[in-house]
Amino acid sequence: MAIIYRPAREDELAAAQTLTAASINDLTQRHGFGAIAAARTPEFQIFSLRDDPSGLWIAEQDGRIVGSAFGWCCERLWFLAELFIAPELQGHGIGRELLSRSLAHADQCNADVRALIALAFNTTSQALYIRHGFFPRMPIYRFGAKREKLRAGAASLESEPLTAEHLPALAEIDRRVLGAARDKHHRFLMSDATMTGVLLRDSGKPAGYAYVNDAGHIGPLAVAAAAAMTAALGHALELAAERSPQISCFVPGDNEAGLSAAVGRGLRIVFPAMLMSSKPFGDWSSYLPRNPGFM
Repeated sequence: MAIIYRPAREDELAAAQTLTAASINDLTQRHGFGAIAAARTPEFQIFSLRDDPSGLWIAEQDGRIVGSAFGWCCERLWFLAELFIAPELQGHGIGRELLSRSLAHADQCNADVRALIALAFNTTSQALYIRHGFFPRMPIYRFGAKREKLRAGAASLESEPLTAEHLPALAEIDRRVLGAARDKHHRFLMSDATMTGVLLRDSGKPAGYAYVNDAGHIGPLAVAAAAAMTAALGHALELAAERSPQISCFVPGDNEAGLSAAVGRGLRIVFPAMLMSSKPFGDWSSYLPRNPGFM
């Protein structure tokens, strides 16, 4: 039967996440990393669909979801959060068709920068992205450790819980670091009961922000100046250790302070990813992404 490409519906986003996890695990197991993904509840996808329904697409065959794509935009930054195909149907052009529809969404956003984060060992998908104008810019490493392996560090920043009153300060940091404000994404994170967000201050002035979830995962984290990265990540590591026996984060390869702090505190690399974009953007010495979908 022919494959149908259409906008996604809210009631099928959970099934799309099951497909995403299966596709990731098929890839990581073939490359010796084991199964690393579990199907997540699609809160961010639902939020994004309600915010901008033109960013989410489904490929369907005989009533079954066989592919999905999800892109979001903030100001003039467009990000491809997900593009996954059922393992048994990869190589049949479904990814190319979904990507073409996603790129039409980027055109609607008048995006100056188009970006994504791919698994570094997925050379097939990277070739597809290169053909469509995304070029490898920088590795991004997922780090992890058990809480008992975390080495002690000194806290040097003040913090306070994030609220909507902090949005102007967050927008200023994000525009400086990423080139675009992400107010809607901060509102989403602040509404998540599993997430703790803090504004970091140095001598009373906003120095950055950090989010940590109940599973001990850090991100996003941003600092107004790269010199504050070591202290900011150290603060986030302490928050993570209070909440979970397992700690994790993503650190960009250009973030020397973040890499040194992660390794120095006892974290180890779990797997590599790759930032790809239409052109260079962002100060990655000042930013830790949440994950390859949220950025």
